[in-house]
Amino acid sequence: MFNNGWVIFLPMIIAFGILPLVEWFIHPNEKNLNEAEEAMALHDHTYDVLLYAVVPLQYGALIAFLFQVNEANAEWWERAGRIMVMGLSCGIFGINVGHELGHRQNRWEQYLAKALLLTSLYTHFFIEHNRGHHKHVSTPGDPSSAPYRMSLYRFWWRSVRGVYKEAWQISFAETKKKGRKPWSWQNEMLQLQVFTAIFLATILVAFGWQVLGYYLLAACMGILLLETVNYIEHYGLARKKTTQEKYERAMPWHSWNSNHMLGRMFLFELSRHSDHHYLASRKYQVLRHHANAPQLPTGYPGSMLLATLPPLWFAVMDRQMKKYKIDFPP
Repeated sequence: MFNNGWVIFLPMIIAFGILPLVEWFIHPNEKNLNEAEEAMALHDHTYDVLLYAVVPLQYGALIAFLFQVNEANAEWWERAGRIMVMGLSCGIFGINVGHELGHRQNRWEQYLAKALLLTSLYTHFFIEHNRGHHKHVSTPGDPSSAPYRMSLYRFWWRSVRGVYKEAWQISFAETKKKGRKPWSWQNEMLQLQVFTAIFLATILVAFGWQVLGYYLLAACMGILLLETVNYIEHYGLARKKTTQEKYERAMPWHSWNSNHMLGRMFLFELSRHSDHHYLASRKYQVLRHHANAPQLPTGYPGSMLLATLPPLWFAVMDRQMKKYKIDFPP
């Protein structure tokens, strides 16, 4: 972001060129921490400090982007590169780390989560993901779970629209339980939308319409990166009904998992997604491999690229579903 020329694209080249290629040749690591190692990891605050440090770094990157994206001497493709790199940062750090902190019980850590999600204009994710997605994952009621044979591009529309709508519904229901009017300040979704509007207005006043437009493009890219991850994490998987209205508990086999080390390192263990849904309170550094969890054909970066080609994605994932004896939906 601070460079000119082709070097601007280096983060994109690493994320979607080098990493997928290297992960193709590296065997996934299924090893779990033993009991003593897990206890040490949980008491090692370095893992938490790494998450906290992302907040000022992400805002620093955003400020640098806002100042530099519209430089008078920048070529159009350099500007495009800066937008893409900022979008990558919004997806990996703004939303992904915000997601991890959003699962914490500490109120301060939750504020940090919202601050990170704000940089990607996806603060409502905090509401819907924790109180909607984890409850309804791999069921027809979850907009973030991709049905079998739905393309990535159809899923983008379904998920972005559905998550936003679901966040409002959850907030209205919670506000009503508190005995408050739906549009009162106790409505968390309303609070987050007001903060987002103030945030955008600040950028507009300080940098103008053009820079705001570039930032919106970067934020949209971050959102679509998140939704692509959502797509590959639950594609074609379904929980069974136990009663007319209830589904079985979310188990490790209701999420696609990946033990590829590079993706795990760069995404704060997000790719060990099966264990995350099995026990959402488990911190990222101690997420476990489950032998009965279906595995993606490659790491997250490679699977995300594969998903952009629906016919190829369907063919590969049909093979994976057969491999793990997953029932094909009718």
